[in-house]
Amino acid sequence: MKIIVVGLGYVGLSNAVLLAQQNEVIGIDISQTRVDMLNARQTPIIDSDISKYLAKKDLNLSASTDLKSSLFGADYVIVSTPTNYDEKTNFFDTTSVEAVISEVISNEPHACIVVKSTVPVGFIDDVSKRLATNSVIFSPEFLREGKALYDNLYPSRIIVGEKSKRAKVFAKLLAQSALKSDIDLLFTGSREAEAIKLFSNTFLAMRVAFFNELDSYALAGIMNSREIIEGVSLDPRIGNHYNNPSFGYGGYCLPKDTKQLLANYDMVPQNIIRAIVDANSTRKDFLADVIIKRQPKIVGIHRLVMKTSSDNFRESSVQGIMKRIKAKGIDVIVYEPKLKETTFFNSRVETDFHAFMEKSDIILANRMTPELKKIKEKVFTRDLFGAD
Repeated sequence: MKIIVVGLGYVGLSNAVLLAQQNEVIGIDISQTRVDMLNARQTPIIDSDISKYLAKKDLNLSASTDLKSSLFGADYVIVSTPTNYDEKTNFFDTTSVEAVISEVISNEPHACIVVKSTVPVGFIDDVSKRLATNSVIFSPEFLREGKALYDNLYPSRIIVGEKSKRAKVFAKLLAQSALKSDIDLLFTGSREAEAIKLFSNTFLAMRVAFFNELDSYALAGIMNSREIIEGVSLDPRIGNHYNNPSFGYGGYCLPKDTKQLLANYDMVPQNIIRAIVDANSTRKDFLADVIIKRQPKIVGIHRLVMKTSSDNFRESSVQGIMKRIKAKGIDVIVYEPKLKETTFFNSRVETDFHAFMEKSDIILANRMTPELKKIKEKVFTRDLFGAD
């Protein structure tokens, strides 16, 4: 097969590398830097498996910024461009996805377009009607930052939002390139597939919010939060996973996907979805108050990234804490090696860890790292289990 992958972020790049093991794949991105790096067999994102596969595997993979000239003869076009949540419209901004779909229809109408960007429920039906096409299907992605290729090699499930021959062929392409052998395949309607993505991420956000509120309760009552969580998690119906407290759920997916699902409920009675969205702000309010009561003069932020082995700090929860304590006039400095700028939202960026450590009265760390253990008396974290 000839497969075009548009958008070389976590989703696009991991799919491109996966499929290039057995197919001709061309990755498309608007960033010349990303394209050049991929053509030089370097990964533009942090993912150890992608780095290893680019260096050692025989991949039929190239990259370009020119979608139009790459489309000739394409069997499948995977769209994985960003769909950021627009706070004004209360919906995902699907402009980039629609632009790709239009260009593919115009230049290679026989290609099957597979949208892997997260979209509102009903998007595929709507865009197909507006653009007068039956070429578009949806297949949700379930990836972790820093583990994107691993999660494609060992997928929890493969879901395609169409019950057709082309949907089954696409699912087979993903499955035969994976290392996991017994993969659950599910073929659904397009709206059902779109809903699966949003409800899956919202359930994960709900679980994070639940254990965060448990942790807030323990903090307020001067109790050992870890002991409570361990006792609760021993119930096999609840389980000992995804239970490590944090400053809130964050990252690229959970905040925007929960808000989008809430917007999709505009005509449907609900209570839980609204509570999940609101719980994230409440958590940040509570933790910011805990920090403010300690009356620090300078608060240090140790890393902006949400997860270990990640270079992404979009919507990281610690930023919400930052804004709240800065609003009270407390000075904030940031230690983030991934930042090239000297300031981050008008806060100083300190590149020297020892200087950062000395200047900070309290150090906020979403996740504990070995370098922080020697100054743990200064560190404020809710990382109880050393896990994401």
